[in-house]
Amino acid sequence: MSTNLIQMALIMACGAGWRLLSPGGLSADHARKVLTTVVYYLFLPAMVLEVLWSADIGLQSIEFSAFGISAIVFGLLITWAVTTLFKFNNPQKGALLLASSFPNVTYLGLPVLEQTFGRWARSVAIQLDYFAAGPLLFTIGIMIARHYGQDDDKPKFILSFLTTPPFCAAILAVLLNVNDVPAPDWLLGMLLKLSAAVVPLMLFSLGLALRWDSVRWRNAPYIVPVVVIRLLLMPLLLIYLAQFLTMDDQYRAAAILDLAMPSMVLGIVFCDRYRLDSSLYAMAVTVTTLLSLLTLPFWYQML
Repeated sequence: MSTNLIQMALIMACGAGWRLLSPGGLSADHARKVLTTVVYYLFLPAMVLEVLWSADIGLQSIEFSAFGISAIVFGLLITWAVTTLFKFNNPQKGALLLASSFPNVTYLGLPVLEQTFGRWARSVAIQLDYFAAGPLLFTIGIMIARHYGQDDDKPKFILSFLTTPPFCAAILAVLLNVNDVPAPDWLLGMLLKLSAAVVPLMLFSLGLALRWDSVRWRNAPYIVPVVVIRLLLMPLLLIYLAQFLTMDDQYRAAAILDLAMPSMVLGIVFCDRYRLDSSLYAMAVTVTTLLSLLTLPFWYQML
């Protein structure tokens, strides 16, 4: 696993280097917006459709959903207790709730699982995202951001995420899967080619998102709870909860590792949108991502 993480870290380093150098005058934020938009609207839906169309969907999917939701709710509860005890202000509290509770199950988790366990593990990351993390993020996550931040606009439909391309692809794939509709070879071949671009683009985009200027010593005391909860307590809880799952050990290990990922990148969008502490959240993403290069091999060995 260490070799795979080194390779992925080098791809992320290319993105981080782009942020420092801005080749061709193209800024990291502009490049990341273009790349993530293309991935979100084309490459990722293609992968979701290709993977879930042939995945083993049933009781195991329900277990993935319950497992992921339990982990995120635990993160929310313990982070709320810590931030309330130490009387963090609302913008800090909202940012830390998102950073501690929602893992980067797709942009980092999917590449790590695929390189560590094999192509079959992509299904684990996608199901954990679209059956657990995604629905909670776009409902409870938005509610948290609105509560602790500021929202001057008219509230949007809380389930509008169901109309996004990846979720539409997931719903279509599940319908095709449960109805045993075979995938035509020409379509499957095209989906496989599009899927092949997802991992390197995700890793490069993650590198672009790392903001070194956000790493400040004055924020260090606020980051400690995120690191402890996200990278240490969460995996311990997951190892305990996993013993109640009926799925095979390899699926159990992949699910634990995926939910032990660092803070998700997408949260920075919510922090900017609802005026939470964006710099604090950006530092949480940067620090937990770097430290995960040490914690993920450790938890993999434990598993």
